[in-house]
Amino acid sequence: MSESAEIRVQLPAHLKALAKVSGEVRLDVLLPVTQAGVLDAIESRFPELRGRIRDVKTGKRRPLVRFFACEEDLSHDPPESELPPEVVAGTEPYLIVGAMSGG
Repeated sequence: MSESAEIRVQLPAHLKALAKVSGEVRLDVLLPVTQAGVLDAIESRFPELRGRIRDVKTGKRRPLVRFFACEEDLSHDPPESELPPEVVAGTEPYLIVGAMSGG
């Protein structure tokens, strides 16, 4: 049996509405916990979010979606990058944020 960690994820309002959830989402993610692993867990538990956070074919982050943890922007980190220990321990959430555009 593989080890996992319970990760806290905060979604933007429009994704919470699509997933029909409120507040934080808690997900079991296989160790080592990576950004790709968290997104895989989200899409597995909430199939309606598939393609909303990252492109289905390429797996790349959607242009107006950003990822944060421990006050750091992780949006441009490789998907296989491990998340900070505080996120893995559940003391800090992984944030998925809808970026704003325009001028």
